[in-house]
Amino acid sequence: MRGLRAIITKEILSFFTSPTGYIVGMIFLLGTGIFFTIDLGNPFPEASLTRFFVGLDFGQTTFGGVTLILILIAPILTMRLISEEQKLGTIELLLTSPVRDWEIIIGKFIASFIFLLFMIGLTLYYPILLFLLADPDPGPIYSGYLGLILYGALTLSIGLLASTLNSNQIVSAVVAMGILLILYFADYASTVVTGFWSTFIQEIGIKSHFDDFHKGIIDSHDVVYFISITFLFVFLSIRILESRRWR
Repeated sequence: MRGLRAIITKEILSFFTSPTGYIVGMIFLLGTGIFFTIDLGNPFPEASLTRFFVGLDFGQTTFGGVTLILILIAPILTMRLISEEQKLGTIELLLTSPVRDWEIIIGKFIASFIFLLFMIGLTLYYPILLFLLADPDPGPIYSGYLGLILYGALTLSIGLLASTLNSNQIVSAVVAMGILLILYFADYASTVVTGFWSTFIQEIGIKSHFDDFHKGIIDSHDVVYFISITFLFVFLSIRILESRRWR
């Protein structure tokens, strides 16, 4: 476990000392701030974080919010985690050091997750304002943040897998964004088909599993989905890293 702690510490310091971490954090707060304040100009603004979580209403669906921002932010946070090690050749040192493969992947994942929690923690300013200036329903806010944490972990796991697959950071970010966008828009694609395929496509989509959280509903089905998919992609990352030993 000493190796795991060393990797976590190293990566956290890297996030908080590199300009990339601060730039990503500023973009994240700017984007979420826009969605939070977008309704303030209305005569009767709603005292909720609906816009912050899921964005704008477009008929029967919503688009945007922090769920879309994370799809763009998470790949940038994770693109260097393994890709940079491969490009600089330091991955060979890691693989020959007394650190197990799973410790490398888990350590880097935990570090990126801690930094994401830090960014999410900065947005607590929004609900604090709501509680000070209005009387919002706390249920959807609490469950929404729980869903956001699970959602964020999933996006990071996909970004980590993409970073493990190649040594080019830009390619890693693009691949992760592509996968995440497919999962995000799967809900919209499910409306153009019927029967089994409609249900199947909707089940693999990440947006539909998040929607209940911002409504104040914590469904074990959605919780299991996010945790399972996160573990799946982290496990695949470990297996891909292990395969490098046999090349």
